[in-house]
Amino acid sequence: MAWLEADAVFNPDQISNEVIGIAAKLSSHDSGVHQHSKGQLLYAQHGCIKITLTEQLCFLPAGCIAWIPPHTPHRAEMQKVTGYRSIYLDTQQITYLPAQICVFVATTLLTELLERIADSDFNSDWSEGVLHHLLQLCLHELVHAQKKPVILKFPQDRRLSQLTEDAYLLTLKQLALHVGASEKTLSRIFLKETGLSFTQWRNQWRYLRALELLPLYKKISPVSKALCFSSDSAFIHFFKSITGITPSAYLHGSISQTVLPTNLEKYAHI
Repeated sequence: MAWLEADAVFNPDQISNEVIGIAAKLSSHDSGVHQHSKGQLLYAQHGCIKITLTEQLCFLPAGCIAWIPPHTPHRAEMQKVTGYRSIYLDTQQITYLPAQICVFVATTLLTELLERIADSDFNSDWSEGVLHHLLQLCLHELVHAQKKPVILKFPQDRRLSQLTEDAYLLTLKQLALHVGASEKTLSRIFLKETGLSFTQWRNQWRYLRALELLPLYKKISPVSKALCFSSDSAFIHFFKSITGITPSAYLHGSISQTVLPTNLEKYAHI
């Protein structure tokens, strides 16, 4: 494993081993858009990592692990992230990992296995012995881990694909005026291109942004304001309705309890 500074440049494709681990104690970093021939497992002990893909956005909270398949253009942005870990895997030798980006809930066992793998030397032999068994157990735990729905697909219609993040907080009526389309047209576009109604999509966006902003601000009020809630209590109700816990509980480490329901329509009034 290599310990990296936030501004360090690292290319996993320059190392031929099938497993490569890197880490950083503290990271405020923007990787820029890039890709590599190895797949990547990415997680952090504290904070939230924002991963931007071609048509999707992923907010990776602490307590979760992202799998990014090889040759996937992506950008990772981090602010006040600690305990950053990244493990690169050669999928020509490890062939049964998902073909799409996924986010998994990290169990205690899985986290310990990943830490042990990340701590290994670049030239470690993963084909036999203890390391081979550790890797196989880790991969078994990973593919059977609970998936977390923290990936949001963006509409690709030309009227919506270039919007800024502030525009995602607009109501349907406001967005229609902003882009010059009818509310009915926008509703149809969101459902067709994202699989979600506009209300579901907007609420999921606000929830995912909350996962990113809460560790950054460590207070409820600035997050509530940034996400355009009418009051702190309205934001607390929204967050708890989705996750089952309050924003304060999330900040104090109850992250594994957060669950995003499949139907966000009931939060339309918030």
